[in-house]
Amino acid sequence: MEVLWTHSPATVQTVQKALHRRLAYTTVQTMLNVLHRKGKVRRMLKGRAYFHRPALSRRQVLARTIGELIDRWFGGSATELVMTLIEDRHVSEEKLTELRNWVKRAEADADAKD
Repeated sequence: MEVLWTHSPATVQTVQKALHRRLAYTTVQTMLNVLHRKGKVRRMLKGRAYFHRPALSRRQVLARTIGELIDRWFGGSATELVMTLIEDRHVSEEKLTELRNWVKRAEADADAKD
Protein backbone atom coordinates (compact mmCIF):
# COMPACT_ATOMS: atom_id res chain seq x y z
CA MET A 1 0.00 0.00 0.00
CA GLU A 2 2.87 2.37 0.75
CA VAL A 3 4.01 2.08 -2.85
CA LEU A 4 0.53 2.80 -4.16
CA TRP A 5 0.14 5.80 -1.86
CA THR A 6 3.32 7.32 -3.30
CA HIS A 7 3.29 6.00 -6.91
CA SER A 8 -0.38 5.99 -7.82
CA PRO A 9 -1.66 4.95 -10.31
CA ALA A 10 0.84 2.14 -10.70
CA THR A 11 1.28 -0.95 -12.81
CA VAL A 12 2.52 -4.26 -11.39
CA GLN A 13 5.95 -3.44 -12.78
CA THR A 14 5.98 -0.01 -11.11
CA VAL A 15 5.09 -1.57 -7.75
CA GLN A 16 7.67 -4.33 -8.19
CA LYS A 17 10.46 -1.83 -8.88
CA ALA A 18 9.48 0.43 -5.97
CA LEU A 19 9.54 -2.34 -3.35
CA HIS A 20 12.56 -2.53 -1.06
CA ARG A 21 12.91 -6.26 -1.55
CA ARG A 22 12.99 -8.37 -4.67
CA LEU A 23 9.75 -10.12 -5.43
CA ALA A 24 8.73 -11.92 -8.60
CA TYR A 25 6.41 -10.06 -10.95
CA THR A 26 3.75 -12.75 -10.47
CA THR A 27 3.98 -12.43 -6.68
CA VAL A 28 3.34 -8.68 -6.85
CA GLN A 29 0.54 -9.27 -9.37
CA THR A 30 -1.10 -11.84 -7.08
CA MET A 31 -0.89 -9.48 -4.08
CA LEU A 32 -2.46 -6.64 -6.07
CA ASN A 33 -5.22 -9.00 -7.22
CA VAL A 34 -5.92 -10.01 -3.61
CA LEU A 35 -5.99 -6.37 -2.50
CA HIS A 36 -8.38 -5.61 -5.36
CA ARG A 37 -10.72 -8.47 -4.39
CA LYS A 38 -10.72 -7.21 -0.79
CA GLY A 39 -11.66 -3.71 -1.96
CA LYS A 40 -8.39 -2.15 -0.78
CA VAL A 41 -7.21 -1.33 -4.31
CA ARG A 42 -9.01 -0.05 -7.37
CA ARG A 43 -7.73 -0.75 -10.84
CA MET A 44 -8.36 0.42 -14.37
CA LEU A 45 -7.37 -1.35 -17.57
CA LYS A 46 -5.43 0.82 -20.00
CA GLY A 47 -4.27 -1.03 -23.05
CA ARG A 48 -2.95 -4.34 -21.79
CA ALA A 49 -1.98 -3.21 -18.28
CA TYR A 50 -3.93 -2.56 -15.12
CA PHE A 51 -3.22 0.65 -13.27
CA HIS A 52 -3.76 0.32 -9.52
CA ARG A 53 -4.59 2.95 -6.93
CA PRO A 54 -5.55 2.71 -3.26
CA ALA A 55 -9.26 2.70 -2.49
CA LEU A 56 -8.58 4.69 0.69
CA SER A 57 -5.99 7.31 1.57
CA ARG A 58 -3.20 6.60 4.05
CA ARG A 59 -4.96 8.95 6.49
CA GLN A 60 -8.28 7.06 6.20
CA VAL A 61 -6.59 3.70 6.78
CA LEU A 62 -4.62 5.08 9.72
CA ALA A 63 -7.78 6.53 11.31
CA ARG A 64 -9.60 3.19 10.97
CA THR A 65 -6.65 1.20 12.30
CA ILE A 66 -6.16 3.47 15.30
CA GLY A 67 -9.90 3.40 15.99
CA GLU A 68 -9.84 -0.41 15.99
CA LEU A 69 -6.76 -0.43 18.25
CA ILE A 70 -8.41 1.93 20.72
CA ASP A 71 -11.63 -0.08 20.75
CA ARG A 72 -9.93 -3.47 21.07
CA TRP A 73 -7.10 -2.72 23.50
CA PHE A 74 -8.16 0.41 25.37
CA GLY A 75 -11.90 -0.06 25.80
CA GLY A 76 -12.64 2.80 23.42
CA SER A 77 -10.55 5.28 25.42
CA ALA A 78 -8.08 7.32 23.36
CA THR A 79 -6.89 8.83 26.65
CA GLU A 80 -5.79 5.38 27.84
CA LEU A 81 -3.79 4.91 24.64
CA VAL A 82 -2.04 8.27 25.07
CA MET A 83 -1.36 7.62 28.77
CA THR A 84 0.13 4.21 27.94
CA LEU A 85 2.43 5.76 25.34
CA ILE A 86 3.55 8.44 27.80
CA GLU A 87 4.01 6.06 30.74
CA ASP A 88 6.01 3.58 28.67
CA ARG A 89 8.21 6.44 27.44
CA HIS A 90 7.25 6.06 23.77
CA VAL A 91 6.90 9.86 23.71
CA SER A 92 10.03 11.98 24.02
CA GLU A 93 10.16 15.01 26.30
CA GLU A 94 10.20 17.23 23.21
CA LYS A 95 7.05 15.59 21.84
CA LEU A 96 5.43 15.77 25.27
CA THR A 97 5.97 19.55 25.23
CA GLU A 98 4.37 19.67 21.76
CA LEU A 99 1.40 17.69 23.08
CA ARG A 100 1.00 20.11 26.00
CA ASN A 101 0.94 23.01 23.52
CA TRP A 102 -1.66 21.24 21.35
CA VAL A 103 -3.83 20.65 24.39
CA LYS A 104 -3.56 24.32 25.38
CA ARG A 105 -4.55 25.41 21.85
CA ALA A 106 -7.46 22.95 21.79
CA GLU A 107 -8.67 24.25 25.17
CA ALA A 108 -8.39 27.85 23.95
CA ASP A 109 -10.33 26.99 20.78
CA ALA A 110 -13.03 25.25 22.84
CA ASP A 111 -13.28 28.25 25.18
CA ALA A 112 -13.56 30.61 22.18
CA LYS A 113 -16.48 28.56 20.79
CA ASP A 114 -18.38 28.71 24.10
